Amino acid sequence: MQTELHIQPTHPSVQPPILCIVGPTGAGKTYLAMALAEHAKSNGQTVELISMDSALVYRGLDIGSAKPTKAEQAAVQHHLIDILDPTESYSAARFANDAKRLCQEIRERGNIPVVVGGTMLYWRAWAYGLSSLPPADPEIRARLDEQGKAIGWPAMHSELTKVDPVTAARLQPNDSQRVQRALEVYEITGKPMSELLADSPSEDGREGSSIPEWIDLISLEPSDRSRLHQNLEKRFDEMLVGGLLEEVELLRKNPDLHSDLPAIRSVGYRQVWEYLSGEVDQAEMRYKALAATRQLGKRQLTWLRAIAGRKTFDPFNPDELNAALEYCKQSLNK
Repeated sequence: MQTELHIQPTHPSVQPPILCIVGPTGAGKTYLAMALAEHAKSNGQTVELISMDSALVYRGLDIGSAKPTKAEQAAVQHHLIDILDPTESYSAARFANDAKRLCQEIRERGNIPVVVGGTMLYWRAWAYGLSSLPPADPEIRARLDEQGKAIGWPAMHSELTKVDPVTAARLQPNDSQRVQRALEVYEITGKPMSELLADSPSEDGREGSSIPEWIDLISLEPSDRSRLHQNLEKRFDEMLVGGLLEEVELLRKNPDLHSDLPAIRSVGYRQVWEYLSGEVDQAEMRYKALAATRQLGKRQLTWLRAIAGRKTFDPFNPDELNAALEYCKQSLNK
């Protein structure tokens, strides 16, 4: 039985849509959200931010996740940040339920919820509901993990191509987490993941999907990809100077942490972990981290461009960034 995650306000006629700020990594989502919260405060309103980011949920993953600073978190109430130890797992379904609950609680306090982030699987679950995919099977997942370690994830990707060529075509050969999940789904159900999602297109939340009426979606999409890449490169170098290696070294001292955990698989952390394990040198670590960050941004933009009706602004154009802030201000007063 499907679990509906749509928010049903007590008084639909008077409840405005929930503002959601999305965009690829490095597009300035936090900056816009903080500027909006400051404006709201000056007008006697209180904005509370709900993070839609799969890395920010973990304690101890601060520098490499570009987590809002302590000062920013003190100035504006943030939710779904630092809620788990990195040994734990968090899912899109759990985010959707948490976000739904938080939006209701924030409104009951008389404040305004704003969802901010770029984890588009979380967006899909929150906006469209859970998919028809089965829950994880720990035994199958562990066996696939061992197989992946033995033969390599490109070989596992080749196996996926045999049973689900549609899903394999949209995944990178080294995307261990998603390749593993697609193989797991096939083992559990006997059907390709692509077929299961095609049977419930409204739940897929991608190709040509429209925005639910209870969400007001604004997307920061840089038109200058090369400038975005330069900014991401600069940001990663600043993370290294700011203590990212030391942060991961501290994580490595926890005997319960290993490279296959979702937290350590996060972009940047995985590559630094490999470097500190002696698997790559620092130059290769930096190269691989930047490549993974660019790939993440590309995937995020692919998701976003498939969502019909989103309001888009170029954050690298000062006039458009100002227009984005003005649009957000108007959204608060709907």
